[in-house]
Amino acid sequence: MNYRKITDEEISLLKQNGCIAEDWSKITVKQDFVPGKIRNVQFAGHNKLGIFSKIIEIDKEIHKPAGLQNSYIKDCIIDDEVYISNVANLIGYHIHSHVAIENVNTLTVNGESTFGNGTEIEILNEGGGRPLLIYERLSSQIAYMMVLYRHKKEIVSKVETMIQKYVDSTRSSRGIIGEGAKILYSSVIRNVQIGVHATISGAALLENGTIASLKKDPTMVGENVIAKDFIILSGSKVAGGSVIDKCFIGQGVRISNHFSTENSAFFANCEGFLGEALSIFAGPYTVTHHKSTLLIAGLFSFFNAGSSSNQSNHMYKLGPLHQGILERGSKTGSSSYLMWPSRIGTFTIIIGKHYSHLDVSDFPFSYLLESNGRSILMPSLNLFTAGTYRDSAKWPNRDRRQDDNRLDLITFELLNPYLIGKIVNSIRILDNMDKETPPDQEFVEYKGALIKRPKLANYKQNYDLAVKIYIGNQIVKKIRQFNSKNSLIEILESFKHGKQTNSEQWIDMAGMITPVSAVNDLMDSIRSGKIAELNGINNALSTLDRQYDQLEWEYCKNVIKEYLD
Repeated sequence: MNYRKITDEEISLLKQNGCIAEDWSKITVKQDFVPGKIRNVQFAGHNKLGIFSKIIEIDKEIHKPAGLQNSYIKDCIIDDEVYISNVANLIGYHIHSHVAIENVNTLTVNGESTFGNGTEIEILNEGGGRPLLIYERLSSQIAYMMVLYRHKKEIVSKVETMIQKYVDSTRSSRGIIGEGAKILYSSVIRNVQIGVHATISGAALLENGTIASLKKDPTMVGENVIAKDFIILSGSKVAGGSVIDKCFIGQGVRISNHFSTENSAFFANCEGFLGEALSIFAGPYTVTHHKSTLLIAGLFSFFNAGSSSNQSNHMYKLGPLHQGILERGSKTGSSSYLMWPSRIGTFTIIIGKHYSHLDVSDFPFSYLLESNGRSILMPSLNLFTAGTYRDSAKWPNRDRRQDDNRLDLITFELLNPYLIGKIVNSIRILDNMDKETPPDQEFVEYKGALIKRPKLANYKQNYDLAVKIYIGNQIVKKIRQFNSKNSLIEILESFKHGKQTNSEQWIDMAGMITPVSAVNDLMDSIRSGKIAELNGINNALSTLDRQYDQLEWEYCKNVIKEYLD
């Protein structure tokens, strides 16, 4: 883009308008530059100025003429049709067209920055040991690999090298304020990259971060927000006096109402209001809405936290050591408590206070209740509640993401191969309990919880019904893919049993359901160097996501053969 030196006549007009400069020779302008729209501006360093001739939107139903006024501007590139007014310090930014900046104290880039990319957060375990490097294109699946597979040191090291390469590409001594962005009534913004059509309004302090945004899915940072060392992605909103420190905020997230969080990652469509979160891996649709709720050192997804929910990760003489996992779809009741380390199965309802280290992940769709200080597990009873099916139906409809590149890959299906594998295993465990426990025994102890002995047969029947419902749903889904052009031979061929066995394990990879073998193949490709870029990992994961229906049908055929014989 061509710039020319500012003329003596233009300098004279600017001086008449109350402008001053350390060195007018360091200011260059567009060919059709008109100085009349610049008043009471102090220039320092090298600045490039565009053309200011139109009326632009400052705020909802507020429009003002483009131009610069009552500000200090140093080392900036200012494109066409920009409005800047009452900015005490504006330093080191490339400001794209149709940006509005008004009543801001400090908006600066101080030295070289990666704008939050590469910040290391102590996620999942408050005591350390599971660090995650955050960056603008981080997905829940890559985060899961980095946090849950720390024992695969060679692979983690190679992925961290890939991430560092991306981080280095973001390093700059000049920040960018994207086209159409609005920065209003804010105090201090330092070393922050601001995306197109993002809105910052009333922020108290933003430091070392990236606010990604899209025109069709704008991002908003609102009143009294304090954020340090952060990434906020498209379509998200952080407002209401919230405080975030060393955090990743994914696509379509809502953080507001004085929520406070540190060393945590919130992926697609999470919501955090009023409470606190520390060192949590909040997979897609993790929701906490209550003032007295604390989430700490845990992995969650499709989770709903009840009021006054709490967890403990301390050995009090040694400090925080432990972590916990609540698998997808779990809920905590009001005033519930869990002592880490514990692991809770999918779609389990937790009620009461539990002081033993539980591992009830083998039993999905359960109720976990407290009775006289004991943890009572009721497997399968959450299978046929209206709330479970309501939740599974609402999640796809509440996907706020408008970005064509949805970073987090999400399997919404309620009954899926991961869950069916769990259920089939649950039936085996319950069957063994039934055979090995005396009939007159009241409870069976299982990994910190008690299960009622007389109810074992009922629990097995519920699980058995769930497997058959799954098989029926899959058969109907497959039949619907056929039409009159398909021959009977083709239809029968599609139902032939493959080489896989039902022992094939699946994994819930922070929202994405996929075979363990496929994840192992991906790991091998990273280890061997076949995949050497972050894009390669993303492409491999996207391919697995697209293959889900095909892989699931192969899995289902094996369930039909082995479970129904």
